[in-house]
Amino acid sequence: MMNATTQFIVDLFLLVAASVVAGEICIRIGQAALVGQILVGVVLGPTLLQPVLGLGDISTNFQNLQILATFFILMMAGLSVTPEQIRATGLSAGLLGIAIFLVPFLLGAGVVHLLYPAWGWLTTLFISLTVSITALPVLGIMLRELGLLDSKFGSFLMNTAIVNELAAVSTFAVLLEIRTGTHTVLVDSAVAIVTVGVFLSTVLAVHYGLRSLRQTKLWDRAVAGFRETWRSREAWFALLMVAGLAAALYSQYLGLTFLVGAFYAGLLITPESAGPRQHRQIRQIFDTVTWGFFIPLFFALVGVSMDFRLIGADVLAIAAFVALVLFAFSSKLFVGSAITKALGWSSTESLGAGFLVASRGAVELAMAVILLDDGVFTTQQFTIVAGVGLLTTLLAPIGAAPFVRTITAERRSEEDEQRRSSFLPLPPSRLLTATDEERGS
Repeated sequence: MMNATTQFIVDLFLLVAASVVAGEICIRIGQAALVGQILVGVVLGPTLLQPVLGLGDISTNFQNLQILATFFILMMAGLSVTPEQIRATGLSAGLLGIAIFLVPFLLGAGVVHLLYPAWGWLTTLFISLTVSITALPVLGIMLRELGLLDSKFGSFLMNTAIVNELAAVSTFAVLLEIRTGTHTVLVDSAVAIVTVGVFLSTVLAVHYGLRSLRQTKLWDRAVAGFRETWRSREAWFALLMVAGLAAALYSQYLGLTFLVGAFYAGLLITPESAGPRQHRQIRQIFDTVTWGFFIPLFFALVGVSMDFRLIGADVLAIAAFVALVLFAFSSKLFVGSAITKALGWSSTESLGAGFLVASRGAVELAMAVILLDDGVFTTQQFTIVAGVGLLTTLLAPIGAAPFVRTITAERRSEEDEQRRSSFLPLPPSRLLTATDEERGS
């Protein structure tokens, strides 16, 4: 009989080792790593092997570790965005980002209510919200794997996802504040909007304060003094963690949950505020820790927390789940394709963009974990949300692949044409002129 510590280490080893291997396999077959990592949790969890392997209490034992992983993932999502990127986002990318969140969110509320009429209106809105977010990290990974991250096509979609994610996190904060309100819906909504406004105003004030300090000699002297006097190793990373935890506590105090604070704390750490070299070092350390440990563990724990037996209880439950998956995927696909087509993109580019923005990922699953821990979601509702995220992320690269191949081929053809044109020989008339000049000299 193993003691509690040994059991914890065994469970941790199984989850991390299996999710790392499964993630690598998925990447090699053109899928996002999170697909394999969640599937590992599904296999090891109550859906399949829980009775055999004895992982029945893993959700309780790993709850605090999952909260820490959620904190790191939201910080990482914030670090991948800077206020400068937001300001540089064009009007078309901004409108698309809002549309591919707002349209599925509003329509999804009606769809969820039709499919699950017994659920309360606030739960319905939370579910609609969590299935309406385009995954910024997953989109970035797919674009990088497809060789489009540094293209105009990829940059536009990344800017779109940034706006989408900001809108979703802010809406999530408002809904959380409404949930804890004690007055009428109208009053609670007003209080929620004011509270979120106070938090965002604080974030902006800190950002512009850091930006102003960065432009003064006082800042340079302070940084130089810090380097000379502070002897702790990786001090910049430690300060980032302190700042992130402080923002998480502030947002938790305001009733907006630590998730919101962690995300916006990451957004405040920019090359302008921290310095290019320090920012690069912080990102490298943070990405290593998060991608190497916390992300595989987080998604594996998401899978363990799911129980597909609750969805497959009867034919109607399965049909409702399938209908929600189809809506979640098709709504993103339709809105993304329609708007990019209206912006003058080709049919191939529009459909490729529509499929790519249909993927889900870390942020909405982090929201779902918080809602499950707070008792807002039941295990069945959490399984539905995570299942939608899993299947849409599975379908997105499969659907986008043929369109992306065409886009990539066209891009390479244009690059080859530009390369050839830069090496074209001079026309005969120019050559003759040059020869005459040489002879005259």
